[in-house]
Amino acid sequence: MRLSTLLSATLAVLAPFTAMAQSDKKVFAHYMLGLTDGQTAEEWQKEMSSAKALGIDGFALNAGPTDTWSATQLDLAYAAAEAVGFTVFISFDQLCCGAWPVEQVSEYINAHKDSGAQFKVDSKPFVSTFEGGDWASNWASVKSATGPLFLVPNWGNIGPSGIGAHLSEIDGAFSWEAWSKTPGQPKTTASDIDWMNALGSKAYMMPVSPWFYTNLPQWSKNWLWPSDTLWFDRWEQVLELSPEYVEIITWNDFGESHYIADPLRPGAVVAGADTYVNGVPHTAWQKVLPYYISSYKAGSPQAITEAQAVFWYRQTPASACSDGGTTCDQGSGPSAATCVEDAVFIMTLAPEAGELTVSIGGAAQTFQVEAGAKLTKMEFGGKTGAVEVTFAGKSGSGSKEITNDCPASGVVNFNPVVASV
Repeated sequence: MRLSTLLSATLAVLAPFTAMAQSDKKVFAHYMLGLTDGQTAEEWQKEMSSAKALGIDGFALNAGPTDTWSATQLDLAYAAAEAVGFTVFISFDQLCCGAWPVEQVSEYINAHKDSGAQFKVDSKPFVSTFEGGDWASNWASVKSATGPLFLVPNWGNIGPSGIGAHLSEIDGAFSWEAWSKTPGQPKTTASDIDWMNALGSKAYMMPVSPWFYTNLPQWSKNWLWPSDTLWFDRWEQVLELSPEYVEIITWNDFGESHYIADPLRPGAVVAGADTYVNGVPHTAWQKVLPYYISSYKAGSPQAITEAQAVFWYRQTPASACSDGGTTCDQGSGPSAATCVEDAVFIMTLAPEAGELTVSIGGAAQTFQVEAGAKLTKMEFGGKTGAVEVTFAGKSGSGSKEITNDCPASGVVNFNPVVASV
């Protein structure tokens, strides 16, 4: 499909990988506008410049209907995107905090649809949602007020089995099913294939996420979805399925532990999540994005010219103390302690085969790693102490040690520390 919004011609940090011509495929990152109260223009530009340097094309700005700062922050976001040569679109959150009036949705779209930063397809402003299947009939009224839109909603409550009745109303669909819902089972492409088959020639926006853990009783949220190998699995599945669009869940949703950028300020972390987010970095997950995004856009794995390794682990064994009531699925299921492995997981990008050494507290194990993108794990095996990984002559250490001691919160922290060499 023809894209009327063009990005900057060059993506800054693809140097470690063989350059290829950019296709119409796009990668976006879900960005929580609800956490941006007080965010400055300079901070917006910093966030967008960082994302652009990775090959990310734009932010999906998740907006709720009741945040008093939304209009101001949308203005700042669009202006910042224009300044750095980035794109954005609004993702209307229709589950978080009340109903959206048609007039407010139309107003937000009209305020920004002519911005040079507005992502468009065939000259139509791209718009998405989080849920909102029960609001579907209102989009005709919105379009009457805004003009044509390229609508790619996430209507999970309708699902692939019911989306067929709405194909004349939409231009594609976004799925939120980035995680396995089955304890002990990794995420497969089954839900993606269901959506792609149901959509036919319509666009599919595939979700990719590194993790899911939340413990926020004020919103009745306290569960984990199996995520140990998810960041590797989902990017490999993107290369397999080659959807029209990819959306990373998320850039900055700290309360659900799937952030790939660390907080700009303490106030960005919702109350209650600070106990499992503060001091737990995730930015290193970004290091594999230039390879995977360039490979996705090119349609095949690209040459790797520089060896890299990214690794993640939890700070304690899952049985170190109370699970805090966290379950292995939303609202039900066994203890979260039963659906995680006590291990260090290492994602390697290698131009050639080599040795990978992983150490916990000085007790090291060496693995033979093949060329390409690979995943290796080393179990805790009762070991505690600092975590260090050595690969291709470079070493890196995690910011937290593995310990058998219960965290100060009194419950296991299921949010992983992420680091790189």
